[in-house]
Amino acid sequence: MNLFQAFIVAFGLVVGCVSYEHSPSNATHPWSERIDFPLIPVAVSMIPQTGDLVIWSAYKNESFGVDASGVTQTAIYNLTNGTVAHYSVDHTEHDMFCPGISLDFKGRIIVSGGDTEEKTSIFDGESWKPAADMKIPRGYQASTTITDGRIFTIGGSFSGGIGGKDGEIYDLEADEWTLLPGCSAEPMLTKDAGGLYRSDNHAWLFAWSNGSVLQAGPSPRMHWFDTRGNGSMTFAGTRANDSDAMTGMAVIIATSNAHLITVRKPGEPVNVEALDNMHSARAFANAVILPDGKVFIVGGQSHPIVFTDENASMIPEMWDPKTKKFTELPELPTPRNYHSSALLLPNATVFVGGGGLCPWKCDANHLDAHIYTPPYLFESDGVTPATRPIISHVANPILKVGQTINVTLSKPVESNQKLTFSMVRMASSTHTVNTDQRRVNVSPQAATSTLFTLGLPRDPGVLLPGYWHLFAMLNGVPSEAETILVEPPLA
Repeated sequence: MNLFQAFIVAFGLVVGCVSYEHSPSNATHPWSERIDFPLIPVAVSMIPQTGDLVIWSAYKNESFGVDASGVTQTAIYNLTNGTVAHYSVDHTEHDMFCPGISLDFKGRIIVSGGDTEEKTSIFDGESWKPAADMKIPRGYQASTTITDGRIFTIGGSFSGGIGGKDGEIYDLEADEWTLLPGCSAEPMLTKDAGGLYRSDNHAWLFAWSNGSVLQAGPSPRMHWFDTRGNGSMTFAGTRANDSDAMTGMAVIIATSNAHLITVRKPGEPVNVEALDNMHSARAFANAVILPDGKVFIVGGQSHPIVFTDENASMIPEMWDPKTKKFTELPELPTPRNYHSSALLLPNATVFVGGGGLCPWKCDANHLDAHIYTPPYLFESDGVTPATRPIISHVANPILKVGQTINVTLSKPVESNQKLTFSMVRMASSTHTVNTDQRRVNVSPQAATSTLFTLGLPRDPGVLLPGYWHLFAMLNGVPSEAETILVEPPLA
């Protein structure tokens, strides 16, 4: 494993047009002005090729329902100038509401299933294009890119019939889905009160070494899926004494309970450590990994009730992997509950938007977003913007797994300053699910006071190929990110 292991933090619930370069006044009021959109940001993804965001909802901009036209309302948010372009996607005949989402090795966004339950669409950086239909129609499934570049998906009885939503895998080069009969969805089912219609939804999937995928939830029973051949499955243990957490969330580095899951070799039982509870119980919240390794947890409700702002958890929290503690943060300007989204941006701030998309007109519809500036971008007085390191040059922004990156900073690093680097994979978000995001800490070796060599992990299960954000952190303050394309290792 090249001395690398993964840590998955699981959170859940126990219940019976402004510029991107915004300047919040201080750390006590770290939220930008409201950013208005022509649709509800239910799903959002980075566009690696441009550095902008693609945002989509359903066949309508503020409601969903059964619709045979196969239309998806889409917007492109330009992070440089704050403009929004809006258009309707109809040529793919795919209503991409409630889908699986994965970013592949080339930065293409693969969206499968949803309201048009059998369809697959691909965003190539410029537009949506139709792809092969899945073998099993699905909605509310999860998907993840694995180490050989294929896309694995499982579950999803929200659409396309109830039950039998076993695993299948998509080969982009062949444009073909293949069933994996050895990857049954049945062992991972929750005991949801809604029955099988809901019990196979939103699997917490994390790609790992040799084409393996860890299912860490939302059922407390965890499993390894091996995607080779016809597929197979191995029990990986239980998430301590946790319960089902269908409306919870997990990130790789669920209840007001929190658990730290340590992942080593595929097929082996994983180690689970119960953490202190969050300050607020949350359902339908979002969790975002930051460049410094902390996890920003935002939105949700103390009790899950769809299409309402009631019971909103308005106080975000930050989880620190060093102290393993949660810290409360300044209040949200707007409730972000069911159908909200959150995503790390290249300047180390966080996009937080959406909520609502009711099947009828309702007060919970939020066709807007805010951008959150974390405390690391302020000095200790909480008012003065922190001085950020600047990456002035990356000699080799396209490289293979296991190679080194040569990075130049704009100013020398003094002997009393601490310099670190991290890489965060570009990501997507919908319905609390983000299987794309992961963070890798990278240790620098100094050639000069401004030139540094970074050695990357050799395992594509750790450094999953694709587009990444590279951050330099000086005394804990992150730079703006540089875009790095990590290609598969040589065969």
